[in-house]
Amino acid sequence: MLTAVLGVLGGLTAWFAAVFGMDFAKNQNNLEEHNSWGKVIAIGAFTNFFDTLGIGSFAPTTALLKAFKQTKDRVIPGTLNVSCTIPVVMEAFIFIKVIEVDTVTLVSMLAAATVGAWIGAGIVSKFPEKKIQTIMGVALLITAGLMAAGRLGIMPGGGEAIGLTGTKLVIAIVGNFILGALMTAGIGLYAPCMALIYFLGMSPAVAFPIMMGSCAFLMPAASVKFVQQGAYDRRAAMGITIGGIGGVIVAAYLVKSLPLNILTWLVIGVILYTSITMLRSAAKNTDDSGKIAA
Repeated sequence: MLTAVLGVLGGLTAWFAAVFGMDFAKNQNNLEEHNSWGKVIAIGAFTNFFDTLGIGSFAPTTALLKAFKQTKDRVIPGTLNVSCTIPVVMEAFIFIKVIEVDTVTLVSMLAAATVGAWIGAGIVSKFPEKKIQTIMGVALLITAGLMAAGRLGIMPGGGEAIGLTGTKLVIAIVGNFILGALMTAGIGLYAPCMALIYFLGMSPAVAFPIMMGSCAFLMPAASVKFVQQGAYDRRAAMGITIGGIGGVIVAAYLVKSLPLNILTWLVIGVILYTSITMLRSAAKNTDDSGKIAA
């Protein structure tokens, strides 16, 4: 089953790579002039290094592209999706192969996130953004506190399981379905997925193949649409992809070599960072309609 999952993911990625490659080749003599190869490659290496550690790449990539004036705001969404697809798929392949996780649990949660993103898009995208950000921010803040308490021996928590059965598996499937749907509202899946896995008694290491696999299955199809519509920055996307591949390789070996105790503290840091980011974003919302303050 695992081989089949990787085969499907490989096929989707090959399709995306072909579409992206042909579009880039067709327009290679008409690339954007407002950016440079050196800067976008460096941005890709930096942000995808930390994405592999679970930080997420969209927010820091957006910040750096804007800070160094490497693309126009109008094409940032497409540029993010196209540029990060291959690095994220690499992360999924690496962690699915090297970190042991129960196949049924993995496949079920990947499928749930994918279906959630497609079915939930029309529903969740209508929710008030401010409320979603506030609820998720508070929930993640509490999670980070409980995880830290468990690590410090103040209270029991977490576990070392690599798979789930029965009620816990159902909770995991429903939870990842919701997280997949929330991605359509701009809520990243990484940190909430880490929290879900932790509270179900699984090893923090198992979060990496599950959360990265979930995102990897969603990105190729979405990115193809951006390429076909020309709604992305070609030079920036290709440069970030090239730099991102190197960043993923370096970070992946770091994650694999970290002891479980250190990895758990890394996860706590990621969840805490995401919580603060969400609460700050919620504070900038002018109202519950989802409009962001300038």
